[in-house]
Amino acid sequence: MTRLCVLGALHWDVLVQAPNLPQRDETVRGSAVAYDFGGKGGNQAVAAQRNGANTYFVGRLGQDEFGKSLLRVLQESGLDLSQLQQDPGASGMSVAILEAGGEYGAVIVSEANLRIDAAQVSLDAETGLLLLQNEIPEAINLALAQRARANGSEVWLNAAPAREIGPALMEQLDVVIMNRVEAQFYQAFFSNPAYQRLTKIITKGADGLDLILPDGACQSFPAFEVPSLSSHGAGDVFVGALAAQRLAQIPWETALRYAQAAAALHVATPRRQRAAITPGDIKALMQKGAL
Repeated sequence: MTRLCVLGALHWDVLVQAPNLPQRDETVRGSAVAYDFGGKGGNQAVAAQRNGANTYFVGRLGQDEFGKSLLRVLQESGLDLSQLQQDPGASGMSVAILEAGGEYGAVIVSEANLRIDAAQVSLDAETGLLLLQNEIPEAINLALAQRARANGSEVWLNAAPAREIGPALMEQLDVVIMNRVEAQFYQAFFSNPAYQRLTKIITKGADGLDLILPDGACQSFPAFEVPSLSSHGAGDVFVGALAAQRLAQIPWETALRYAQAAAALHVATPRRQRAAITPGDIKALMQKGAL
């Protein structure tokens, strides 16, 4: 089975440059504003497609200007959009504040993403991997995860943003990907012996990542050394690139290094040039180890 299904959210992102994130009751003077395609599901689907996966996307768009902008990017990416749903209401959006040092904070407004209709979704029989995130209701994730597992597909969850995961969904999962903050939230979940069968990946930004296999073996991978322009969206690039590699039967070690290199190039590349990053560029960074 050779296809990747990404189920998830779409947000039109408002990106504000500021010297630092505001404290409570504080107003900070920003220096620039930009608008961009976003949502973990959409970002991961585009990243997977750009890295060679035969990807179709399941999501929901509103009938507004944000929806038109999101649709344009999806169409330009080459994704299969036959399962994309239309909503009479507003599209999802977010506001992200990007600090001068490259870190960020964000607020999302989900809107149409909350109304994805699982009953309308037809999973391709060639789906080898279903990729989920936590930006849409768990009931929708669960409905498609159960169908995918019954079809013999692997099911991955990028457990972000952090929220409780019901046991019914946990039973469907093969791989869970989270950052170190989310890993702290989930520590009690994954200490449960029932969930030791899961492969867990914990990303740690400039400190690399940890791969924890079902047998308990843990392997750490250092990060690539690159200048950081902005980390916004880097986690989604990592997840999408990793899914593409694993769907192509690439071993974990090589797949993880590739995904790390893809995310590192994203961080080090100006926003408007990121779409031009190629698998060849990523493999070149894997060889060099740094920029």
